[in-house]
Amino acid sequence: MSHQTTQLLTLVRREVLRFVRRPYNTFLPPIITNSLYFAVFGVILGSRIGEIAGVSYIQFVLPGLVVLGAISDSFENASFTIFHGRWNEYIQAVTTSPMANRDMVAAYVSASALRGIVTSLLIIGVGLVFTSVPVANPVYLIAFVLVITTLFGGLGVIGGLWASDFDYLTVMNQFILRPLVFFGAVFYSLEVLPPVWRSVSLFNPMVYMVNGVRYGMIGVTEIDPNTSLAVLTGATVAVLAVDFLLFTRGYGLAE
Repeated sequence: MSHQTTQLLTLVRREVLRFVRRPYNTFLPPIITNSLYFAVFGVILGSRIGEIAGVSYIQFVLPGLVVLGAISDSFENASFTIFHGRWNEYIQAVTTSPMANRDMVAAYVSASALRGIVTSLLIIGVGLVFTSVPVANPVYLIAFVLVITTLFGGLGVIGGLWASDFDYLTVMNQFILRPLVFFGAVFYSLEVLPPVWRSVSLFNPMVYMVNGVRYGMIGVTEIDPNTSLAVLTGATVAVLAVDFLLFTRGYGLAE
């Protein structure tokens, strides 16, 4: 194993252990939150709403909740670890090491994406308590989850470098990302919207993510999954390029 690979895996291991060692802070909240979502929206309201697109309401909602948990935790993990390292000035131990900038970015993003994937699996596990969880197109499901978690891990790196206070991280996650997901057709079909609002919704990138994961899980989508996956993959490559550029220039890393 080369020194470069050893350095990369060491940083990944440190970042993974950081959230694995605190399960009550990282894994328990999404379990509790999504249990409430399933109980309220799936069981109580779902019994009255009936089926949407030929599946039960709780199954229709499940993919959106998977996306919500995946992007929130991927973004939060990357943004917090970068900002916390800057705040306490221990990120210099990484940036002054012999590691290449691309390896630093790869380590932070991959660890954050892994957390998002674990959260997705936990949410699916919670869903199994309330309903059956079909997987109609496993290749699409895996592809969308990987791309989405990587994308928001990369965005989290940007957020962590840009933030000047912990409040910035809360604002980005709670007041930007989550509202976009809630208006991203998680709890409703685009078909129920008036034509104007349906057109407006198509400018929300979360719509493509939710529909992509929904296609992978229950085989239902309102947007071509191949187009969605191609656009999201392109966006992910662009974000990772920005991450690399910011690390190369030392943006937010050196005062």
